[in-house]
Amino acid sequence: MGVLNVTPDSFSDGGQFFHVSTAVPQGLRMLDEGADILDIGGESTRPGQKEVLSAEEEQARVLPVIEGIRRARPDVIISVDTYKAATAIAAVRAGAEIINDVSGLLWDAEMAATCAKLECGVVLMHTRGRPDQWKSQPPLKPEKVLPLVRNELRERLEDARKAGIAREKIVLDPGYGFGKRLDENYPLLAHQSELLELDQPLLVGVSRKSFLAHALKPLYQGKDAPIAARLHATIAATTAAILAGASVVRVHDVRPVVEAAHIADAILQGDVRH
Repeated sequence: MGVLNVTPDSFSDGGQFFHVSTAVPQGLRMLDEGADILDIGGESTRPGQKEVLSAEEEQARVLPVIEGIRRARPDVIISVDTYKAATAIAAVRAGAEIINDVSGLLWDAEMAATCAKLECGVVLMHTRGRPDQWKSQPPLKPEKVLPLVRNELRERLEDARKAGIAREKIVLDPGYGFGKRLDENYPLLAHQSELLELDQPLLVGVSRKSFLAHALKPLYQGKDAPIAARLHATIAATTAAILAGASVVRVHDVRPVVEAAHIADAILQGDVRH
């Protein structure tokens, strides 16, 4: 899944693809590099984000990009990163097939029923609080991270099913970085395979995230690795996620991760014990 942020303020690529004239070519480039799905987002959920974008502005950003990519590549699979029911409706009408909700259907009371009615694919992500709360949240003990995520994802799955969303249309996302601060993400990654107990495919997005940059501090004079220096860490963490059961990986740098995914798949196929 290639990340296409049509925003001025996303944490790693804000402003780079803010206009249709740059977003559509970037989306096509990612498809050429091996992306199977494009995930288009119009609102940043970076740490500390306080402002809430209106549904109208969000749609003004993403709909022309959906339409432009769909015209150029009619068979493309498009996901839209939104937690707003109104945007979900407009996006599916414009040609999106998946709604990727970082709130797990929690931030808009209409979203669950809307996705059920649309019969679209749905990504339910685990998040702990909202972006402007993350830095002030109490820390999580390492042994508490996985149980928290597993239990709350189970709740999100049950609520989605009760709303009428078919089980085969649901993918779960552990939500790396979303309410898990820095090193709190590593116990989650180390035990991610336990989330397969929920019997749903897993989507994982670790691309360029700050917990990777934090672990690289010894190599950068005690400072977080800059955005441009996070590719190798992204490849390492994404490979680990695939080996731990991820079926879909969400990334900014498509071609290098496609190559890493091929190796991870070969390792999994070579494990003759299973």
